[in-house]
Amino acid sequence: MPKFGPISRRELIRILRMLGFEGPLTGGNHQYMVKGGLKLFIPNPHQGDISRALLSKILKQAGIDKEEWEKC
Repeated sequence: MPKFGPISRRELIRILRMLGFEGPLTGGNHQYMVKGGLKLFIPNPHQGDISRALLSKILKQAGIDKEEWEKC
C-alpha cells in the first residue's frame, strides 16, 4: 500500500502499471502512459522524489482517488 506522499518516479510507474496503465512511452518532451483513451504525462527523471502536490495532480488527471491509490 503506497502512502500518499513523496514517491520515486520508478515507484509511480510501477503502481500505475498495476492500475492498468501501459508505458511509459516517448512523446515530445515528456514520457506518458496510456489506459484506454487516457494519455497521462509523467514527470521526467530527475533527482529526488515526486512531491505530494505533483502526485495529487497526476492522480487527478488519471481519475484515481486517494483511496484507490492507497489500496494498491
